[in-house]
Amino acid sequence: MIDIHSHLLPGVDDGSPSIAASLPVLKRFAADGVECVVLTPHLSASQAKSAPYEEHVALLEELRAAAPAVPELVLGWEVMLDEPRVDLRPAHFGLGGSRAVLVEFPRTSVPAQAADELYRLRASGVVPVLAHPERYWGCTVEKVDEWRRAGAVIQMDTAGLIGSGAISSISRELLEAGLVDLFASDNHGDSRSLAVARDWLLEMGTPEHATLLTRTNARHLLDDAPLEPVPPLPRKAGMFERLRSIFLRT
Repeated sequence: MIDIHSHLLPGVDDGSPSIAASLPVLKRFAADGVECVVLTPHLSASQAKSAPYEEHVALLEELRAAAPAVPELVLGWEVMLDEPRVDLRPAHFGLGGSRAVLVEFPRTSVPAQAADELYRLRASGVVPVLAHPERYWGCTVEKVDEWRRAGAVIQMDTAGLIGSGAISSISRELLEAGLVDLFASDNHGDSRSLAVARDWLLEMGTPEHATLLTRTNARHLLDDAPLEPVPPLPRKAGMFERLRSIFLRT
């Protein structure tokens, strides 16, 4: 598995506070079969010109020195699109130095011209990877389809599938509509992981989804290669109840 969205670079945002807090998560990821983790601290687009990239490189080296050899650790950002027309083409914004840049909207106020900004980024040569659309207020299948047609890659948080509220409801609708390109944990130094979703999809008899959503398309993003389409996930009786039981046993 490859996890393109995590907050395990220590002490830089609301994620892991220290190397000591990141290490158990990384060891668990390795045991689960995660081969690469992208560390994506929060960054506002309006602050992009002053992004502390060199500081993060130094922290990355400290974490690598303390962490096991697997998973591989690379840098990226989670860029809040709080200001339009910001140049995100420099390589240090990309996931692992790729053209793919993880972006997010404010959760309670998605910009009215969100699709236009995603299209502009794609036209500039950036591949915008939209983080957790299921968490944005007022998110619908139609809006995600519009963002995807504008050029965005859709990244869903695995935790969004668990539960019974609005977030889990739209998460399931997006999967069933075939509008999700890949999963990520969005781990902040806690128990979230890709393994729960992978194991669930395998138990549901959909190994193609398990591979595409937890590894293949993430690998393609890091390699600047075209993504593979993810088919709509067929609904089966009791499938989401089974997901919750897998989550609770981990």
